[in-house]
Amino acid sequence: MSLSSAIAIAQSAFSTTAQQTATVSKNVANAGNADYSRRMAMLGTTANGAQIVSIYRAQNEALFKQNLATISQSSAQSSLLADLGILKSALGGNDYETAPSTYLSAFRNSLQTFASTPGNSTLAATVVADATDLANSISNTAAAVQALRLDTDKDIAEEVANLNALLAQFETANNAVKAATAAETDTTAVLDERDKLLKQISELVGISTVTRANNDTVIYTTGGTVLFETLARQVSFTPTSAYDANTAGNAIFVDGVPIAAGSGADTTAQGKLAGLLQMRDDIAPTFQSQLDELARGLVELFQEGGLPGLFTWASGTVPVAGTIEAGIASSLSVNPLAKSDPFLLRDGGFNAVISNVDGASGYTELLDGYIAAMDTDMAFDAATGLDGTSSIMEFAAASIGWFEQIRSAASTADENKTALLARTEEALGKVTGVSIDEEMSLLLDLEQSYKASAKLISTVDAMMAALLEAVR
Repeated sequence: MSLSSAIAIAQSAFSTTAQQTATVSKNVANAGNADYSRRMAMLGTTANGAQIVSIYRAQNEALFKQNLATISQSSAQSSLLADLGILKSALGGNDYETAPSTYLSAFRNSLQTFASTPGNSTLAATVVADATDLANSISNTAAAVQALRLDTDKDIAEEVANLNALLAQFETANNAVKAATAAETDTTAVLDERDKLLKQISELVGISTVTRANNDTVIYTTGGTVLFETLARQVSFTPTSAYDANTAGNAIFVDGVPIAAGSGADTTAQGKLAGLLQMRDDIAPTFQSQLDELARGLVELFQEGGLPGLFTWASGTVPVAGTIEAGIASSLSVNPLAKSDPFLLRDGGFNAVISNVDGASGYTELLDGYIAAMDTDMAFDAATGLDGTSSIMEFAAASIGWFEQIRSAASTADENKTALLARTEEALGKVTGVSIDEEMSLLLDLEQSYKASAKLISTVDAMMAALLEAVR
């Protein structure tokens, strides 16, 4: 080997080691970046020794797609659980202290106490006060349900705007990847950016991807609708300004195709948007229907002469038995006559139908009838998701039981999906993530390579010096 060849080899080694060191340094600097994939310098042999042929980006397509799927599932479940938590807070938290069923039990107890001493004016006023609390609980809960639906609708509008922005960014990143691939230049940074955007998109909507020539990526929703192909497809949504029991929210459209809502406590939804739709269009309306049936049942049980008695509502009529009267819960109230004369509950007379014609202070026939009726089976609409035949006490308790069952199952599912997401991220991280120990070990190897190259330069320098000395 000539001295000039040796110098060329040493220079090549220095250049290669410097590039490898820069790659390792970049890996170390991004060790905590979950959106960064580890770089590795690929070496090739030339006449002047080893040289870096390309920078390889660690990746695993199967694990990455699995990670996208678990992100979507976990995001949808977390969104659903968060909204259920809001509704639970409106019901009084863990003990459901402000739930209609709680006030219904208190009302029934005070009614029984009043029946035992029907001449006591204080007890009569207490019953009316407890009835007022019950009516307020039902109407306030109905208002909370519709407020939650409105807030969810606003969240949908916000997330649709975010999704459109992410798709626009993805278009830019995908074009950069295609251009770099076609030009055979470094694609690692733009691929990282594109994968980061895919993760963010999958939080909002379930997706699947297909890679074509020049690393071009096409995105589909899990329902098969094209979300991105060369150009971003438009995701559209029209917000609703106000909600009541009769309001149906608008759909989310991807390129003209509606996104389907999830179903079940362990939701089938993939992506936050499908989870929000499930709460707005399924769970909240079902709970609203249960409140409406509870309110209708109270009006029916305490009617007098075919007209509302103790409990009334905006229409001032007795609704059809066993059929949901949408929105009745929102306007349920106690008859104002009961507040001015609590003994009307004992004697009758809300609608000029007086039962206690003698005005006896010990009269209990009406009170006993009300108490018995509250424990007697009556018809409820099966569309509420509850038993179509039960007492009003059982119906109210079953409503809270239905809600708690959904919330509890959703909480368990959220824990499971969060754990699954953590495991898939860990598995992907082991393939694409940076290990500081591994990078430090590689740096030690590069240090030895640098020392060897420096030793070669030192040896060549000594030989050149000896040669020059010899020719003098």
